Amino acid sequence: MSADVSEVTLWQRVCERLATELPEQQFNTWIRPLPAAEVIHLQEGNGEDAVLVSLRVPNRFKLDWIRSQYAGRIELILGELAGKPARLELSLAPRETIAPLPRNSAPVASMGQVLQQHGLRSGPSAAAATATQAPGATTAPGTASATAAAKPAAPVTAASLVGNAPPPGAAQTLPPSATRHRINTSLTFDTLVPGRANQMARTAALHVAGAPGQMYNPLFIYGGVGLGKTHLIHAVGNALLKDRPDARVLYLHAEQFISDVVKNYQRKTFDELKAKYHSLDLLLIDDVQFFAGKDRTQEEFFNAFEALLAKRAHIIMTSDTYPKGLVDIDERLTSRFDAGLTVAIEPPELEMRVAILIKKAEAESAPMPEDVAFFIAKNVRANVRELEGALRKVLAYSRFSHKEINIQLAREALKDLLSIQNRQISVENIQKTVADFYKIKVADMYSKKRPASIARPRQIAMYLAKELTQKSLPEIGELFGGRDHTTVLHAVRKIGGERQKNTELNQQLHVLEQTLKG
Repeated sequence: MSADVSEVTLWQRVCERLATELPEQQFNTWIRPLPAAEVIHLQEGNGEDAVLVSLRVPNRFKLDWIRSQYAGRIELILGELAGKPARLELSLAPRETIAPLPRNSAPVASMGQVLQQHGLRSGPSAAAATATQAPGATTAPGTASATAAAKPAAPVTAASLVGNAPPPGAAQTLPPSATRHRINTSLTFDTLVPGRANQMARTAALHVAGAPGQMYNPLFIYGGVGLGKTHLIHAVGNALLKDRPDARVLYLHAEQFISDVVKNYQRKTFDELKAKYHSLDLLLIDDVQFFAGKDRTQEEFFNAFEALLAKRAHIIMTSDTYPKGLVDIDERLTSRFDAGLTVAIEPPELEMRVAILIKKAEAESAPMPEDVAFFIAKNVRANVRELEGALRKVLAYSRFSHKEINIQLAREALKDLLSIQNRQISVENIQKTVADFYKIKVADMYSKKRPASIARPRQIAMYLAKELTQKSLPEIGELFGGRDHTTVLHAVRKIGGERQKNTELNQQLHVLEQTLKG
């Protein structure tokens, strides 16, 4: 042990270093609550001293997460401070022995920096969308610690955080009590396919699951139908119930809450309503846009909302739009929805759709060739729900016909879907829909005008024509005022590339695709 670092202060010094390297939210969620570590001296075989630091973690979820995300960096800091080899040993601690680490004066990042580092926005500024995230920011499990050891000063980023799912088994063997809470035990973080489309929402949900009631409260997740919002909030409920089987967790659709309000209003039993909702530890509520125009329901939900936040219970909500976009809902509610963290789930990109198909096919014990998954994913773009429906058709067709799964079989199984798409979507329809969306004239699609306000929608229409129809590049160019096929190819590549990076453009294209598919 170096002269300036005693056994008593070693762990405290480690925490001070981590506080300067990690975003405030990460440090406060994963490191600060840990109890003081036990420092043990070992005699190695070559006669040199070594340090073993035994750290007891309150639950399995946090133990697995700290091991995969922070253990390598902690060992490196221990070795530097102690001046000799160091090893970190993690184990589970009895719940009653856990005492939070006292706060220290180490400098930490501001909340704005925390959210920026995670690609997230908090408060009213989150209404429009989440920040863009560089593609390909996923990491194989277990690599974060190695990277940290190689680059000591590098903070753990949102990309590494979300890319490393909890180790296998971390979200398994869920308690029977989950069913009493209306939690679907099959919807866990393990069964959720991660990707750029849900990366930010998944990151926030993982933080809530690991430390409910502390950060991102309320958590408001919004996006179109069938994108995985419900899966995500069930995953949080399952993770909490696995860690704390006695936790008071409730999942419900907004219409169920409306029904409860009506029933208690008729019976004049509002004390029962309050007893049911105000005592929860975690409330998961789907599709809050259904509260629109229902004043009594909004009043009761406001009361429940205030009561839960006052007792540091956590609230997670989903909606088809961001809080400020909700109509016929009291402003005092929408302002509270927007006061925590608002994050979007985007339509899945092609690679994520392929991964979803392959994973769900494996779950059905029917491995799917990658080329078939790509064929289905390219033709079914709307959402995960439609992907699952297409997959079921292909699997059923394979079983009933006793044929192996290939592209030809998939084409036969989905011929009705493909013919409907091809029949309904024409280049002319795309031009009209895009022109209406961007408030330009249809004639501008064929004109030689080049202002950005016209050229941009025209390129988007060309991209959609290539994606949604069977027309060739020369045919598309002819329908856009006799343009050369290279002009169309440039537009397709440009919009396709920007879609991978620009969240707002991706959302607009999703809306246009949904509209065209009717």
